[in-house]
Formats: sequence, C-alpha cells, structure tokens
Amino acid sequence: MADRKILTQISPTAWEHPADRAALQTLRAIPGFDEVVRKIASFFGERGVRHLFAGNAVRVGPRQRPKLYALYGEVLETMDWPAGNELYVTQTPTVNAMAVGFDKPFIVINSGLLGLLEREEQRTILGHELGHIMSGHTTYTTMALILLTVGLRNLPFLAGMALLPIELALFEWYRKSELSSDRAGLLSGQDPTAAMMAELKMAGGKPRGVGAEGLGLDDDEINLDEFLVQAEEYETGGTAIDSVFKFLNVAFQTHPFHTVRAAELHRWVRSGEYYRILEGDYPRRGSEPERPLSQDYAEAGSYYEQQARQAMDQVGDVLVRARDAFTQAVRGRPK
Repeated sequence: MADRKILTQISPTAWEHPADRAALQTLRAIPGFDEVVRKIASFFGERGVRHLFAGNAVRVGPRQRPKLYALYGEVLETMDWPAGNELYVTQTPTVNAMAVGFDKPFIVINSGLLGLLEREEQRTILGHELGHIMSGHTTYTTMALILLTVGLRNLPFLAGMALLPIELALFEWYRKSELSSDRAGLLSGQDPTAAMMAELKMAGGKPRGVGAEGLGLDDDEINLDEFLVQAEEYETGGTAIDSVFKFLNVAFQTHPFHTVRAAELHRWVRSGEYYRILEGDYPRRGSEPERPLSQDYAEAGSYYEQQARQAMDQVGDVLVRARDAFTQAVRGRPK
C-alpha cells in the first residue's frame, strides 16, 4: 500500500507490549545481571559484535541490493527514524533476522528469510528489527545471542556466576520483546495481512508457485485464516501438561512460536489500538509519561488473565482426577 502514514516522532511506548516492559524490569532486578551485561559488553565491544554477526555479511547500500536499501529507507521514513543503523544480508538458509550491537546497533537479515517473503512482508521484518533498535532492546538481545552463539563454556570471565536465573529471565524477556517488535513491524508496513502472512510463512514455508507441477516441488496453497484458527487453538487448547510442554519448548529460545506471534498480532489489531495509532493517537518521543513498574505488571497481568485462568482451571482438573484415581487405587487394595 502506497498511502502509508508517516508516524511522526512516534515513541516506542506506543507499541511496546506490557509483558515486554514487565519482563525487562524483572530481568534488570536480578542480582548480578548488571555485572553480566558489563562483562559481556566490555569483552566483545562494538568491533567484536560486528566480527561475530556481520563478519561474513554484505552491507546494503545504494549500489548493493539497491531495492532492499530503498525498502529500508521507506521503513525509516514511515517510523520517522533517522538513517544511521546499517543493514546487512548474510548467506544462510536459516530463516531469521536480528538487530544487534551495544552503542551502534545494526540489522542483519538472512538470505533464507528474504527468499521466503514477498516485498511487503520483507517490509514488516525490517520494521520489526528497527523496532528493537528504537526500543533500546539491542544490548540485551546481543547478550542473549552471544550466549547462544558462543556458549557459556567459551566465556570464562563468567565462571562462578549463577547464570541460570539470568539466562531464563533473559530469554523470557527476549520472547516478550518479539511481541513488541512484531507490532512495530506492522506499523511500518501498515498491512495486517502481510504482517501475519509473514508469520505463517516463517512457521511453515511457502509454496513454490506456478510451474512446480511434475518437478517434485511444493505447488500448494496456504491460508491465513486457517493459520489464525490454528494459532488460537494452540494458545487456548490442551491440558495442564500441555502448558508445561509449551514452556519447556521455548525456555531457552529467543523467539516465541509463530502461531503465538500471529495470534498476539491479530488480537492487537482487533483491539483497535493499531488503528488509533494510525489516526495519530500515540505518544511522541521525549514526551512519554512516567510509567511505574506496578503499572506494567498490572497491564501484563490483565492481558494474560484469561489465559492464566484457563491454565489454572486445567491444573485443577488434573489434580482432581489424580486425587480420584489415587483414592480409587487405595480403596481397591486388599486389606
């Protein structure tokens, strides 16, 4: 869509998910967290981060992938963000993108992701990564990616520190931050269908298209409405043990499942908040009101109250069934 609205001086608080803010404040409060941040940042520095994540990548510019460069420029214009955060493309089939760096964050997009998505879907990814930068996420996302890429055993300066609580809280926040940046991606493209279609393709790929017949290629169809139904079923269905598995599946992952992300994005659009922002009803940078931590916790709790209640109901059902089974087994024992 060519009539995208310029979101003049939009503040990241306009799109930040309450669970993201609450999880980040919780992470910062963990004893020893500040020391881990300082040690990792001082050891790698900006140069080390660039060697690690962009050493084998191509910097995008007016004469290097000019179409992608122009698309990125449109995203910067829509989000009213000054140019200066470099964009790189790296050759790998892995479907991913990242915004990393401590003082001068930059964006790296994998070629596998570019090959998967159409132009408007690529726009939402660029906006998503820019959202991380605008929200000041990159110090913490860089930490998480270093821990995953390098591994704790190769970071001897962290030896002897109690890192498991920090790791779990860091990855929990990272996953919540993705929900915020998904909203930024939608605002940059202003096309809900394209934003949620990107989630569908990242979850299950895309058909190869016309001409695939007889070649052993995937010439099929994908349906966004069916994917959203599946996403809602994943979020609300299952038993208490399913809820445990859902947590364990992502405990050390940086991203939520794409089904969850699509459902969250769809819910945000239906809430009307997305459209209010497009109409100009949003906080401007530099004029954000103070937000006490208690408010973030309250909003996050309210947002997930219904899902939590359903989960607790399922736990209660399991406990009742376990109690009944135990009682029957005891009664059935020979005296």
